Amino acid sequence: MISKKYYQVISLLIIVATVYYSFYALMPSGNIVETPAKTEFSTSNALKHLKEITKKPHFTGSTAHEFVVNYIETELKKLGLEVEIQEQMAVNEKWRAAANTKNIIARIKGAEKGKALLLLSHYDANPHSSLGASDAGSGVVTILEGIRAFLASKKQPKNDIIICITDAEELGLLGANAFVNHHPWAKNVGLVLNFEARGSGGPSYMLLETNGGNKKLIEAFSNAKTPYPVANSLMYSIYKMLPNDTDLTVFREDGDISGFNFAFIGDHFDYHTAQDSYERLDLNTLNHQASYLMPLLNFFAYNSVENFNSNVDYVYFNVPYFGLIFYPFSFVTPLFIGSVILFIFLVFIGISKKVFTLSGIFKGFIPFTISLVISVLFAIYGWKLLLVIHPQYNDILHGFTYNGYYYIAVFVSFTLAICFWFYKGFFKKRSIQDLIIAPLFVWLLINGAVAFYLKGAGFFILPVLILLVILGVLIFNKKQSKTILFFTVLSIPILLIFSPLIKMFPVGLGLKMLVISTFFTVLLFGVLIPVFQQYKKPKNLANLFLLVGVMALISATVFSSYSIDRKQPNSILYVLDVNKNEAYWASYNSKVDKFTKQFLGEHPIKGSYDKNTTASKYKTGIQWYTKTAIKNLKKPIISIVLDTIIGSDRKVGLSILSNRNANKVEIITKTPIKFKSFKVNNESLKKNLKEKYVFEITQGTLMSYYRTNKDEIIKLEFVVDRFQKFNIDVLEAKYDLFTNSEFKIIPRSEIMMPMPFVLNDATVIKTNLTF
Repeated sequence: MISKKYYQVISLLIIVATVYYSFYALMPSGNIVETPAKTEFSTSNALKHLKEITKKPHFTGSTAHEFVVNYIETELKKLGLEVEIQEQMAVNEKWRAAANTKNIIARIKGAEKGKALLLLSHYDANPHSSLGASDAGSGVVTILEGIRAFLASKKQPKNDIIICITDAEELGLLGANAFVNHHPWAKNVGLVLNFEARGSGGPSYMLLETNGGNKKLIEAFSNAKTPYPVANSLMYSIYKMLPNDTDLTVFREDGDISGFNFAFIGDHFDYHTAQDSYERLDLNTLNHQASYLMPLLNFFAYNSVENFNSNVDYVYFNVPYFGLIFYPFSFVTPLFIGSVILFIFLVFIGISKKVFTLSGIFKGFIPFTISLVISVLFAIYGWKLLLVIHPQYNDILHGFTYNGYYYIAVFVSFTLAICFWFYKGFFKKRSIQDLIIAPLFVWLLINGAVAFYLKGAGFFILPVLILLVILGVLIFNKKQSKTILFFTVLSIPILLIFSPLIKMFPVGLGLKMLVISTFFTVLLFGVLIPVFQQYKKPKNLANLFLLVGVMALISATVFSSYSIDRKQPNSILYVLDVNKNEAYWASYNSKVDKFTKQFLGEHPIKGSYDKNTTASKYKTGIQWYTKTAIKNLKKPIISIVLDTIIGSDRKVGLSILSNRNANKVEIITKTPIKFKSFKVNNESLKKNLKEKYVFEITQGTLMSYYRTNKDEIIKLEFVVDRFQKFNIDVLEAKYDLFTNSEFKIIPRSEIMMPMPFVLNDATVIKTNLTF
């Protein structure tokens, strides 16, 4: 018989252990098996490949890029596969990017005719400094080693298996565009497994893409029995709303082909940087990718990959040990309505039985509402204050700092301290029955919004159901002296499912999303109120979490500076304006540092040298510039080779020849243009038959062309309205700032690296055309 005084200790230990396990169980952990069976995935083999292909930055068009092509081609041939290098001009109309691409393609012939399974990743790294170990070298080596293990079984699959390692994904999904729209094998693809990354660690999330409902995809995924599925339909619904695309998006949009993305987002600070290296990739994360590939490869090799179209969507979520739980969207509204009816019934019965009163219920809303409001405001303004205290964080453009995990701990701990602080008096004066109504009511409101606007979050009904069970026990069970452990056990599924979400949002979307973490923390606290109300001295827990938060804040402050392992991103451009006959140094950094000071000098000018500058991923603008000497750079030859009026149309042809083998040519318009057709090196942008124009633009980037061959000429041909006038800038960029003999530059220190997501370490020649 356990003494009552130990109930609280056991309850607290269960909660802590559950939260810990909710993260621990997400992916494989343990030592690498050096010599696994030949038919098993070998992490050591995968790492050998990764080490080779990530020695240097290998963006499309670079020298190292060609080395990686040859390496992957050779390794596939060693497996006995015939390999094709698909060379194809590709244009992405959504991102308005273009390049000559080289996809690496191979095929394992199946025993039967039918649709093929396609394994997909990309081998190019982000321009110009990323080593691309995680994004997406990890995907490439996962496929290479996975195929080796599969072929070692010497069993012929039922379905064809196509391996497609694409080029120029980072430039606008161009390799995928080339394959889907130009390669004959694309018509035979039934399903795609795509391996990606937006960081260098953490669990890999399953995100699916389909033009219909997800029912058949989820059922097939479940039948494959992957051991560590991490997925939920909230991410599925949100992902469909976001502008973020992967190669798989092209398969869905242009080929009506469904598939699964597997991507990890932990250690987001390494994303697209020079730190995305072989050494920094989390091996457990790599094994997690393999834990998806091997079961799915073996399942879909012998089961149909045809007809995944469905009119039904499933709510789904993962639970450690139990795997993926799912049910139809059609259940969401009835579950919500049923919960509302049961809630009203229980409240009515509770009042009738005098278990609680309306005044008691009202008073129960006070601490919950205060905790929720203060915690949310604390997250919003607390993060803004931290950006003022640490302005260097603004230069980490994707928004997740090196000490970001500490900040998550800070805000979650302080939120729990706030909750316990405001509830400590109410825990003594109010009953569980009075206090449980507020969080239950708020969870019901959320589920009402979910039922009408975001059914993918339909599993949010689970906390409601648990709280309704607890409410029923409180109303109908007169003996409530031993409920603390029972209510704790009831909370376990909720903690397992929802605790990882607290971390996921700020890691994946940046620390500005700490507000979601604090919001979820208060909601989960609300679920645990029936437990916490029975704890003695909740003030001690408030103080404990305050102490944890302070310690995490101190740790975050200690690690707020840059070091060899936490490199400072900075940027510099040399821009030569041909028309103005002026030159500038320009930087995207919020502050001038020792490296950029050698260019910008003591008194740089705040802002940009021009309103129209090269596009950046997060719409980052140039922050500082200064005029400088004009250097002898070979200017491009830009020619208007065609300009004619045909009826109500004006047809224009533009030719751009780089005399210095530039890497990128970007064309920016200063005036609105409506294009009836648009062609790049004879490759046309697709036109929606329902639309009059291929695309319309008010101002900004018309096209970014990435050059891959020395003698490459860019030929643009487009049709616009008869009276259309042009005022465009042509920006020709070359990543040669450190190798150009015109410049003498002191290199970055060992704690610095090129800033990602912006044009960097480049010389730019700007030419304005009006015609």
